[in-house]
Amino acid sequence: MGESTALLQMQNITKRFPGVLALNGVDLDLREGEILGLIGENGAGKSTLMRILGGDYPADSGDIVICGKQAQITDVQHSIALGVSIIYQELNLAPNLDIASNIFLGREPAWGALGIVDSRALYSKAAEIAGRVGISAPMNTLVETLSIGEQQLVEIAKALSVDSGILVLDEPTSSLSPAEASKLFEVMRGLKNAGVSMIYISHRLAEIRELCDRVVVLRDGERVGELSGDRICPEEMVRLMVGRDISRFFPEHGRHAEGDTVLMVRDLSYRGGRDVVNFDLRAGEILGIAGLVGAGRTELVEALFGVEPKHDGEVQVMGENVEIRAPADAINVGMGLVPEDRKALGVILEMPVTENISLPGIGNYNPPFMDRNKEKEVAVELVDRLEIKTPSLNQLVQFLSGGNQQKVALAKWLGISPKILILDEPTRGIDVGSKSEIYRLIRELADDGMGVIMVSSEMDEIIGLSDRVMVMHEGKETGILDRADINEQNIMHLATGGSQA
Repeated sequence: MGESTALLQMQNITKRFPGVLALNGVDLDLREGEILGLIGENGAGKSTLMRILGGDYPADSGDIVICGKQAQITDVQHSIALGVSIIYQELNLAPNLDIASNIFLGREPAWGALGIVDSRALYSKAAEIAGRVGISAPMNTLVETLSIGEQQLVEIAKALSVDSGILVLDEPTSSLSPAEASKLFEVMRGLKNAGVSMIYISHRLAEIRELCDRVVVLRDGERVGELSGDRICPEEMVRLMVGRDISRFFPEHGRHAEGDTVLMVRDLSYRGGRDVVNFDLRAGEILGIAGLVGAGRTELVEALFGVEPKHDGEVQVMGENVEIRAPADAINVGMGLVPEDRKALGVILEMPVTENISLPGIGNYNPPFMDRNKEKEVAVELVDRLEIKTPSLNQLVQFLSGGNQQKVALAKWLGISPKILILDEPTRGIDVGSKSEIYRLIRELADDGMGVIMVSSEMDEIIGLSDRVMVMHEGKETGILDRADINEQNIMHLATGGSQA
């Protein structure tokens, strides 16, 4: 792509929060009709920069120029009026309203001074915009009945309904199936050809390479480089993002051996399962659970942990039959679960690091008075061991980066020394450098004798970290692969319903 007019210029943007310089003199320009990648580790400043553009809070210093005119963005509505729409990872839709009402929410076509909604015009205009982004469902379809991929398209249609010339998409594929992601990319290319400019934020470097005309890289609140053409490759992106060597991305399998069986599951049936599940977990191993969207992986581990009760079957921990009806039962027999949605379920964002870490083992701190010294000692040890980057133990978890939030979610369970640790999508939404650190921690836990179950949708993660892999398809176990047989072809064969030879 050749040079074109700068539609947006963010110049020398600086932003401070208490104890943190979030952005330090950052420049970013977006040209007409291009897709610009914005990448960096969690905490690099990407979201802060976009929230300044979106009017969530002001910059301390710097200039924003849109269409050649100085812009003083005071709030979200002002940003939208300037043609900027930001689609965050957590979608902002009204699930109980239909597609048309969501697209024009608060801006419905109306009759006269009484403001009576013109339903015919509403559905007609919505259908026209929805057609641009490939929404095939009727406009009176409730949004809560749509898939996540379809909801993403409704968000994009909302943006187009206010004539947005600048779209920012923040991790839009984190919850999408491959087919839904492919559909989204097709829509984005169509919008680009129609002259819409986009800023695309993602930790998935293959998507950045596939979609983006240029890439701007942030690290520690500063702009550290720009890539275009053939230089948009994983090696160059990682080099700029991380600023350190992570050539050994996955740790070696190390001391894994045929350890004792710490978990035995026989004929387990559960909500969402189509057949019974059987597997063993050994001390010192990482058992990966792979499968496509809808395979029933999360439902399985939730049943094991008592989030949802199993229907039938036998579970043994360390050779003893156990009955797990609730998470408290699982904790009591030495299990921990780091859930898929860390912000909603894995940590309590409004509480400090120390109190998050002590939660699962709160009975060990002499409640109701709490032994605060002991609580602090455990927190200090785990923050040091996991290298959690936090200004203090009293820092609220919501102000940590995604990678450090995930480490806090891990530290919670390490504080009670579980025999079995279940990890559901342990690196979702985490940058490449933090991923490498999380992988090292998981491997170290297994090498120390813990049994680890890891659910992941990332093929590289499953292949690179697992000692064995159980593959699922539509609520059914289709096979268990030993280390020598773990490869993409074998996993996909089983994940699409094939049988094990």
